[in-house]
Amino acid sequence: MKLSEVTFGSQPPVDAYGPGFFRVENQPRDGALLLSSQGISDWAGLQDPAPLLALADSYDILFVGTGADIAPLPASLRETLEEAGVAAEVMSSPSACRTYNILLSEGRRVAIAALPV
Repeated sequence: MKLSEVTFGSQPPVDAYGPGFFRVENQPRDGALLLSSQGISDWAGLQDPAPLLALADSYDILFVGTGADIAPLPASLRETLEEAGVAAEVMSSPSACRTYNILLSEGRRVAIAALPV
């Protein structure tokens, strides 16, 4: 079996996650996270659509991690994203991190907004 190293380009993957934190570029980040081709940002959570919309031109799909378990988006956020034409996939944060990393390794234009587990 031939193994090859995964490269992510200039946009960093999510290295790890745990109770209350994410690790990106070997730096722990407490709380919710927004990660796109524009960099790493803090995110105020599901009641804060502004940064998701501000970056909408930089990604084709947004993964929204809802914490340890999958949960529906609040109606106001879901409607706001739909009206802006944002393709959002909602899943648990662990699943969102893994899926984001896989698509990022394929060179796709992705972003992740995730609540910690």
